[in-house]
Amino acid sequence: MITRKYVLLFVVGSCLLWDCSFQTSPQTSLQSRADGEQVTSSRGAAGSRGMRRSASGAASSESTARRRRHGRSRVQRIKRGWVWNQFFVLEEYMGSEPQYVGKLHTDMDHGDSEVKYTLSGEGAGSIFTIDQITGDIHALVGLDREEKSFYTLKAQAVDIHTGVPLEPESEFIIKVQDINDNEPRFPDGPYSASVPEMSPTGTYVTQVTATDADDPTYGNSARIVYSILQGQPYFSVDPKTGVIRTALANMDREVKEEYQVLLQAKDMGGQLGGLASTTTINITLSDVNDNPPRFAKSIFYLRVPESASVGSAVGRIRAHDLDAGSNAWVDYAIVPGDEGNMFDIISHDQSQEGVVLLKKTLDYETKKSYTFKVEASNAQLDPRFLHLGPFKDSVTVKVNVLDVDEPPVFTKPSYTMEVYEDTPPGSIIGSVTAHDLDASSSAVRYSLEWQTESDGCFDIDTVEGIISTNEYLDRETAVQHNITVIATKLNNPLLSSKVAVTVNVLDVNEFPPELSVPSDTFVCENSRIGQVIQTVSAVDRDLPPVGQRFFFKSPKELRNRNFTVRDFGNNTAGIVTRRLGFQRRLQDVYVLPVVVEDSGYPAQSSTATLTIRVCSCETGGSLLTCSAEAIFLPVGLSTGALMAILLCVALLIALYMGQRRHKEKDTLMTSKEDIRDNVIHYDDEGGGEADTHAFDMGTLRNTHPRRSVLPHLSSRCDKARSVTEGDAEKIREFIEHRLEESQQGYAAPPYDSLATYAYEGDGSVAGSLSSIEESFVIDDSGEFSSLGDWGQPFKTLASILERRPPSLSEDS
Repeated sequence: MITRKYVLLFVVGSCLLWDCSFQTSPQTSLQSRADGEQVTSSRGAAGSRGMRRSASGAASSESTARRRRHGRSRVQRIKRGWVWNQFFVLEEYMGSEPQYVGKLHTDMDHGDSEVKYTLSGEGAGSIFTIDQITGDIHALVGLDREEKSFYTLKAQAVDIHTGVPLEPESEFIIKVQDINDNEPRFPDGPYSASVPEMSPTGTYVTQVTATDADDPTYGNSARIVYSILQGQPYFSVDPKTGVIRTALANMDREVKEEYQVLLQAKDMGGQLGGLASTTTINITLSDVNDNPPRFAKSIFYLRVPESASVGSAVGRIRAHDLDAGSNAWVDYAIVPGDEGNMFDIISHDQSQEGVVLLKKTLDYETKKSYTFKVEASNAQLDPRFLHLGPFKDSVTVKVNVLDVDEPPVFTKPSYTMEVYEDTPPGSIIGSVTAHDLDASSSAVRYSLEWQTESDGCFDIDTVEGIISTNEYLDRETAVQHNITVIATKLNNPLLSSKVAVTVNVLDVNEFPPELSVPSDTFVCENSRIGQVIQTVSAVDRDLPPVGQRFFFKSPKELRNRNFTVRDFGNNTAGIVTRRLGFQRRLQDVYVLPVVVEDSGYPAQSSTATLTIRVCSCETGGSLLTCSAEAIFLPVGLSTGALMAILLCVALLIALYMGQRRHKEKDTLMTSKEDIRDNVIHYDDEGGGEADTHAFDMGTLRNTHPRRSVLPHLSSRCDKARSVTEGDAEKIREFIEHRLEESQQGYAAPPYDSLATYAYEGDGSVAGSLSSIEESFVIDDSGEFSSLGDWGQPFKTLASILERRPPSLSEDS
């Protein structure tokens, strides 16, 4: 209340000074009266004063009054009768009567109540009111500058009788005068801030700002000053800006982490009577890496069972770091040593502990304890604090291995055994061994785990672990057997271990090899000595199919002078000729035994018979003629196809013979009743009766003459060609004799096997009528190329006759 009284006195004094400065001089009023104009002097909030009139202006005043009575003015230009800038009203007025604001007055008002004043605009009638006769303005309610700092209104002076405006309407402002009625406020408080620990003095922490709703342009009501009420001597504040800084150097977070500062903001420049408010600032010291990790004790004892698996956790150790966050991260490492290589250590991300892991398998019976050193160090170092010393620490770790009752252990992780097929049952094929490594050293018993039916083929000695066969094994049925052996401790049957045993069945050479080519082949009549006519190979049902070695040869007891077997060495062999040239008409089929032997133990062999047919070939080796089997069967023709081909050939021959009978109407031999042994007959006459030096035709004499082959010569040949039925034996001997002569080679004439044509000869008076002597005379010179003029069959005959006859001493 004292403050408000001072403010009120200050405002009233200011208004009085402002009112005096706006008084109009007598000279100005006198000049206005001389011009016939009405001039009014405006007053301030303290009131207004009317202008005095001069004696010379009395007439003018009367005329003006007269114009007011008539409600109009005859003068065209009317000058404003009052001038004012603004009124002031004090905010937060607490009086019982309306607060006086100011007074409106015009020089046209002579105090005779002929002028009425009106007020319009913001708050007119509700907040502000005016006395229509006196022009006094009052504020009806208390005003708050912080809600509205000024009001704009309009004033008008009119004739009270006619309502005619005496002056133009004028606008003015009523300004609410501020008083210090608002204390400073902290809109965002309380505040939080942080500063790194160990910071030097004067390090910036934060800045806070208070606001004051009072008028900052009027007096010191809104001028704020900051001060610390609580938080010294650690922090300080700038009184004008509100910036907070550290006031004490090297504050340690590990000693005290949080501080609370009480900050005050006071207006009126901090003077006595100013309004003030406070706020709290919570300041936290952020961590820096200024502490190394430290172990709480010098040795850690850990225990682990010997059955622990590799990679499992053995135990945990921890080094404490007073820092926080990433500054407290610790890296653990095992100091290299002989016993430390059994273990490894890693850092736990959350607990920052060192987890010791098992790196290798433990064995209580071999080593019962391990001792090694572990070093802990900071992962992130701050170079500002390296002078404080090494940021690491070391500790001794001792790991004791605990004994565990373990199952037996086999000497090998797996076993492989071999046995020959067809081995008698009960034969030993191998053994397995397991030991109890515990201190109790219990005995071990063995057994087989039955998984498949083939496991019944084996048996095992329960004490010695010897594995034997129970039945015969066949490699062709199963090449390999996989069995499982179980070893169990005698004093604790629940502890057992298993091992896999692979039994490979070895092959016994029990199947002989066999030729894998057709049993028939052919050889050309014009083949050369040493020519390969067929390549043969072999197959064997014994294993393995790859890597077998076969040997080919001819039987020693059956030596063949025509062909031999040559082993090429790559599991193939060739059938090779041993002489030059073969005669199909002398022998068209040869049989060659071939022996094939494998390389197994014991060696197995087989003999295959290879049929070789003699065929007629061209000079280049192309096949011309051969037996049906030799020609067609190797090509792969079926029996039906072969029969169709033979049927077509028979039809062609029948057609050919029919045409030939039609042309030979005048032949000498047309009787179907002639049953002479005429395999081939000729219509030409022979060389005469004297041509009988080949043999004596009398030996063929027969008492029952048969019809002559040549009717027109029957008188000459009846005697020679007649035979008797009782001479059949002689005829047989004659034919056999001629057959023997025909096999003497190319030197013998080409006699028929059943008839000869040496009947006629040089002794005949008529001479020889045979066309054979004229057109086919065997020349000892060996030139037979002229036979090729008669067609393809005679070319074949010429090629046969041109060959050199083989030696008669060679075996056929």
